[in-house]
Amino acid sequence: MSSVSVGRVLRRGTCAAAVGALVVAGGLGSQVAFADDEPQSDHLWIQAPYDQAVTAAPDGGGAAQYRSLALGLTHDNDSFTVTGGRLTVDVSGLAGIAEVAWPDNCTPDDAGTVAVCDTGDVPVRYSAQVELRLRAAAGAAVGARGAIEYSAEATGGPDGTLVAPEGSAETSVTVASGPDLGIGAPQDVTGVAPGTSLTVPFSVTNTGNETAHGFSVKMWATYGLDVATRYPQCTYTGPDDGGAYTPMTYVTCAFDSDVAPGATVELPEPLRLAVTGHALFERFDYEVEPGGDATDLDSSDNGRAWHIDADNTADFAVHGTEVSGAAGDTVTAGFRFVNRGPAWVANVGSGDPVAVIDYYLPPGTSATSVPATCDTAWTSGDDPAIGHYACTLPMWAKPDLKVSFPFRLRVDRVVPDATGRVVVHPHSDTSVTFDPKTKNNSAKVVVNPSA
Repeated sequence: MSSVSVGRVLRRGTCAAAVGALVVAGGLGSQVAFADDEPQSDHLWIQAPYDQAVTAAPDGGGAAQYRSLALGLTHDNDSFTVTGGRLTVDVSGLAGIAEVAWPDNCTPDDAGTVAVCDTGDVPVRYSAQVELRLRAAAGAAVGARGAIEYSAEATGGPDGTLVAPEGSAETSVTVASGPDLGIGAPQDVTGVAPGTSLTVPFSVTNTGNETAHGFSVKMWATYGLDVATRYPQCTYTGPDDGGAYTPMTYVTCAFDSDVAPGATVELPEPLRLAVTGHALFERFDYEVEPGGDATDLDSSDNGRAWHIDADNTADFAVHGTEVSGAAGDTVTAGFRFVNRGPAWVANVGSGDPVAVIDYYLPPGTSATSVPATCDTAWTSGDDPAIGHYACTLPMWAKPDLKVSFPFRLRVDRVVPDATGRVVVHPHSDTSVTFDPKTKNNSAKVVVNPSA
């Protein structure tokens, strides 16, 4: 699995948020259900860029400049500890095109073309663990192309060993000429108090061999962040300009500053974000591209994602109902979900639902009409005589979000005080401890309550 642009990931999350908004407005639409006893799985992935450019050697002679190539391993399931990552890097396909300088955690073979690199513990969130240095070979012409191939394994997972899928990652290396803008990776922050102001670590460096004549910037801020700095060179949209369909701020900018090879430039003034009162697990993505018609040599460092976790909570709650009906009657006996805040919750990265709600029907009833986001479910220990449904929410829940699940039930037989059970299971890509008030995570639906 090769790495992708963080901007593209967040734009994908934006689309998921819009779909989620439509679901809330018109009836949630998903067939996702989770069983408590599903077997655990895990997978190992190689994180490597699809393409890597190296700048051609100067016309007047001398060696080309080295450029960095960041690699790493990740795995999917944080329920498992995965250690002893071993990444094998094969650069034999670069003969006559590019040379590699191996870092200390890589052991090359005698030919210097294949190395095994020790990545140590394998995280679920990508960070660079291997930093190669590449440069064009002497005499390599602009346009010359080769490839780096990879394989990997690690210790851990459900079977004790994880192996990356064969052929799942490859880097094409091209000799090129042009500007190469990049921005440094920010350090994620946690425990940030709502109301805090943060400065984005944002500077632009040109590691190419040609000047960038101006540059453009795109930014995405999730709903719990306000972009406080306003530049005249930028346009701003959101977070509420699109109603429920745009739960984030989107910024586009064009700056006319030249960035010479080797130079670093700053924005006209520091870029500041305000952490709002409804912030929780936030993300700020930003990208840079050279201006005009210039093509950036290497896009792998053009975009960054800054994860900002606020010291805040949300309160997911469910409310049941009480109804009465004779045998053969059909009654509305659903439930309602509400996020009492103060924080919103969103799974911007994965697009997963922020909660799954289990509904066990009251004894003596059966469902004749089920909301679109609810599906039959089963977990170990279920009574087969009692209907069980799992209902999903969108990928985000703003404060005060209310969603009704209007089940229609047929009273097959009258059972006094027939009591069904509703339980909401909060889910977040980061942590589920955001909801400390667990008493209201369950409710009752009662058919034919006693006086």
